[in-house]
Amino acid sequence: MGTTDGMTPKPRHHEKPVLPPVEERDWLTIEEVLPGFHVGDRLISFRYRENMTQKQLAEKVGVSVQNLSHMEHGRRPIGKDMAKRLAKALNTDWRLLLE
Repeated sequence: MGTTDGMTPKPRHHEKPVLPPVEERDWLTIEEVLPGFHVGDRLISFRYRENMTQKQLAEKVGVSVQNLSHMEHGRRPIGKDMAKRLAKALNTDWRLLLE
């Protein structure tokens, strides 16, 4: 792990960052606010917000409806490239679609 300021470890791209204790922050993560809320739930929420069906979104990003359903239900991971395609179709930031 590298460092950003010489003391705080900088996470590698595949590692979750080490967060300060909740008492020392003025914000919470989505996982802290909604335990059990996973990236698939966000995907569903963004799709509903855009008033799109699974079929419409699947066609727009070039995957099968079954594939999209598996992503929404946490049975298939969403990689960086797919997150970017989904985010573009859903008018959101792709980083919100990664675990």
